[in-house]
Amino acid sequence: MASANAISTASIFSSPKQGNLRNRRVNQLQGGKVNYRQSRGRFVVRAAAKEIAFDQHSRTAIQAGIDKLADAVGLTLGPRGRNVVLDEYGTPKVVNDGVMIARAIELPDAMENAGAVLIREVASKTNDSAGANPVSVKKSIDKTVQQLVEELEKKARPVIGGDDIKAIASISAGNDESIGIMIADAIDKVGPDGVLSIESSSSFETTVDVEEGMEIDRGYISPQFVTNPEKLIVEFENARVLVTDQKISSIKDIIPLLEKTTQLRAPLLIIAEDVTGEALATLVVNKLRGILNVAAIKAPGFGERGKALLQDIAILTGAEYQASDLGLLIENTSVEQLGLARKVTISKDSTTIIADTTTKDEIQARIAQIKNELAETDSVYDSEKLAERIAKLSGGVAVIKVGAATETELEDRKLRIEDAKNATFAAIEEGIVPGGGAALVHLFNLCSCH
Repeated sequence: MASANAISTASIFSSPKQGNLRNRRVNQLQGGKVNYRQSRGRFVVRAAAKEIAFDQHSRTAIQAGIDKLADAVGLTLGPRGRNVVLDEYGTPKVVNDGVMIARAIELPDAMENAGAVLIREVASKTNDSAGANPVSVKKSIDKTVQQLVEELEKKARPVIGGDDIKAIASISAGNDESIGIMIADAIDKVGPDGVLSIESSSSFETTVDVEEGMEIDRGYISPQFVTNPEKLIVEFENARVLVTDQKISSIKDIIPLLEKTTQLRAPLLIIAEDVTGEALATLVVNKLRGILNVAAIKAPGFGERGKALLQDIAILTGAEYQASDLGLLIENTSVEQLGLARKVTISKDSTTIIADTTTKDEIQARIAQIKNELAETDSVYDSEKLAERIAKLSGGVAVIKVGAATETELEDRKLRIEDAKNATFAAIEEGIVPGGGAALVHLFNLCSCH
């Protein structure tokens, strides 16, 4: 390539369009013999004609070649990169290596092929000297992300009071002030660490009620128990609850309970040390077939604290705690010994249980008992854990019952309330930053400066 100045360029390439084989006569055959006399002096070899392109035409052709190679290699990039089939000698080869693909590309147009060769050489030399080096790229990305997060934390300010909560919830719900007031009211009743549950109302009005309940930091054992695929959660109403500290591995231990709860057409929540092997496989298969409406979670906590939490759950639901140290075996458990929950919501990380109203007195008695234990203990660790148990039992669950005139309006309103709830709790936990994209622009300028 020759360059006359910064603007004009010229490219000179062999042109495959010329009949470069014509006039190339090496010999002539006459009667199967070479006629040296006729061919003598006629041995002619001519180079192919050169095609010359200037300025924009030259640059456009080279750019087209670069783009074609980049498009083929670009298919393999990223976590969802695809494969490329190379038509080589013998069997076609399926590859995902960008350098191999680049080296295999040869374009029919000479000028476009020159562009592909140029960019291929750049890529090959980079690969030979440094490799793809994704580890270094990841380290750089992680370092940048950490710096940006630290900058966001500096810019963030904490949420203070009901006015901030109302404003955040209102904006997240599409500037619906009524939803903002509702979320602020619900959080005021159960506290910033409380639990909010959203469900449909049988009337046109939307109300906030605080009911007895608690949240457990344990999710479903298997995602196959999910009843709401869109949200990936399990939702039960009027569910029976089995509470035990035993490990369930044999299905025969719980077959009687499964049969009786199926006859009652009631969903069953199993809270156990673990559910594994044959028992878990049988529950999952029958759940998928629609025979059983069941879900299982692991018991929260460990040791004596875990047993105390299971007793709290048993009192909350009105169940008889099937403790192994008391010799209470699961296979001997009757339906009458199961608890009852008005509503159960299970995600992959947590479980929310809303109790039946019949257990309210027992819950208050349990809270009083734990408060007495708290007053008598001298251990800081035990004091913290007892205070957590009191908060879980006494905080309750704020239930937002959403009402609307039509099903479409109801679903839309529930989604907006859900968005407002999630945004508000996230803001309470981590603070808020300037909106309208201002924080994003600030981070962009920060990256540009560095």
